[in-house]
Amino acid sequence: MVEATVSYATGRATLRWDPKQIGLSELAGRIAALGYRPRLLGEDKALDRDLLLRLGVAAFAAANIMMMYVALYAGWFGTMEERFLALFQWGSLILATPVALWCASPFYAGAFAGLRNGVLHMDLPIALGVTVLYVHGVVATVLREHAYLDSLAMLVALLLTGRMLESRGRRRAAEAAVSLAASVPTTARRATESGVEVVPSNALALGDRIDVGAGEEIAADGVVAAGAGHVRLALITGESVPVEVAPGSEVVQGSVLVDGAVTLEVTAVGRDTVLQQMAERLRIAADKSARPSSADRIAPWFTAATLLLATGTFLWWALSANLDAAVTRMVAVLVVACPCALALSRPLAAAAGLGAAARRGILFRSADALLDLEHVDLVALDKTGTVTKGALMVVTASDASLRIAAGLERYSNHPIARAIVDEASRRGIPLPRGSDIEETPGVGISGTVDGRRWELRAGEAGEVRLLENGELADTIRLGDAVREDSSKAIGTLHGLGLEVALLTGDHQDVADRIARETGIGTAVARIDPAGKADWVNEHQGEHRRVLFAGDGLNDGPALAEADVGVAMGTGAASSVLVADGVISSESLTPIPVAFHAAKACRRAIRLNQIRSIAYNITAVGAAAAGFVNPLVAAVLMPLSSAMVIWGSSRVEVAVRKEVG
Repeated sequence: MVEATVSYATGRATLRWDPKQIGLSELAGRIAALGYRPRLLGEDKALDRDLLLRLGVAAFAAANIMMMYVALYAGWFGTMEERFLALFQWGSLILATPVALWCASPFYAGAFAGLRNGVLHMDLPIALGVTVLYVHGVVATVLREHAYLDSLAMLVALLLTGRMLESRGRRRAAEAAVSLAASVPTTARRATESGVEVVPSNALALGDRIDVGAGEEIAADGVVAAGAGHVRLALITGESVPVEVAPGSEVVQGSVLVDGAVTLEVTAVGRDTVLQQMAERLRIAADKSARPSSADRIAPWFTAATLLLATGTFLWWALSANLDAAVTRMVAVLVVACPCALALSRPLAAAAGLGAAARRGILFRSADALLDLEHVDLVALDKTGTVTKGALMVVTASDASLRIAAGLERYSNHPIARAIVDEASRRGIPLPRGSDIEETPGVGISGTVDGRRWELRAGEAGEVRLLENGELADTIRLGDAVREDSSKAIGTLHGLGLEVALLTGDHQDVADRIARETGIGTAVARIDPAGKADWVNEHQGEHRRVLFAGDGLNDGPALAEADVGVAMGTGAASSVLVADGVISSESLTPIPVAFHAAKACRRAIRLNQIRSIAYNITAVGAAAAGFVNPLVAAVLMPLSSAMVIWGSSRVEVAVRKEVG
């Protein structure tokens, strides 16, 4: 078995495959069939490194330019030898040149792309401000006048920092779909008239018959034609209890035959299988476009107003004074109006909110996901592994019955046997030694304990019947245990005014029991992966905003469709990849904490933007009137950014006040 990291247009995934069974080119073709374009390993890492390198160059230049400008500003009030003045000015220009021409190029590209599409977004005033500052800096350096290259370098460094923070929001749905495709068994044992042949799973056709033994994954959707056993459907339904199958039972690709042996008739292959349909839903979800931020919505008006004011200022002073005064006033307007504070208001506050949530156990991949929590009014929780612990456990059983059952099951590897033996060990019950043990796949186990003949047979959902000489002696109930803090977390969600629903592929009586224990009002049972996603879509169609939390591979489509998807960090890899947020602990408590962080974050963004706009209106008016020269404008700009940084720091204070 080989493990490798493969990169795709929208992400990466770690794949495991047997090169003797399937070649790399065939694996790539299988992934490409899902609609993904393979690309060179490390290409996505190169994009991240490029942005980080630009930020590093800009930060280095800004630090050194600002040190030189401290000397220049000091010399402005006193005396400085001409040679030192020239050294600091030209040194600053040399350092500022790569910042303006290379580090800031993402903003130029964004501005040009917006103009081509007739959109004025935030990159345009940023690109315009950087260009004006640099051109003015070149001219001022040549003429031995005061330039404002320190403002340019700091502006680019701060904005690249904001872009780095926002870049965490790239969706991972494509990686989850790749993980799903990689989980498909590579081969199958096809039954023919002459015997059994091993064939690639993608070579199966409708009507083929395949043999599956205990412990094997099922290579295609099908119907049991012969044999019996128990199938673990955790990959598809997320439920921990194996399901009994017999002739006529339907099974799906990717599920595991725990015990027994069956022959299946293939009913669906390729894109028609349940597993591939799940991957397709994830691919569609990955294509959803990102929503514009509030700063992006303000940008067209802000840009238009800035350009009009700068043009009006230039014309007014050119006509009423002289060209030199007109240029100076226009530069002051553009410098003081440069939207550094406005552009940083969201990413800095969002970073503070993301950090506050992360310190309390939930990590979000994007600011959008965190901020969307403010609008969520419906929380849907998967049962197994989310509200419950996700492991098959004995729920009710007497010590006497558990002792007999453990004596029968102590040598079995069946999940039910493991649960019974583990519970007996936990209770400190000495395990007797059974004799004449007979285990029949798909039926149960029998043997002699304490000189009497006993049997364990499957009963209703989640039940195992203990029989003595064919007569019912007792019933052992198995199921999922509720996490210790689930009830408290769900109660907190209710206190925030949120409706909570439980979604599970388990039986209705099990769902109702868990709902009663945790205080959940709505329990939806016997729902498959597509059904969970459809349930989310149905409520979104009713203008509800839905948070879905789950942990299984089967939860991927619902996690992708929800307004906010949260995965348990201990769950399936693909659910973690596709989710907007990941809970780092085995607890639901971080979910209500995230709602508090979102509220504090949204409040900080609004206040930051109000302060930024108020600052810009006041400062631009003063600059246009001639009360603020370019030097003062350059000093005011970092002060406006400091104001935004202070506002963002209040997010942690607000969250600590609410949740500690």
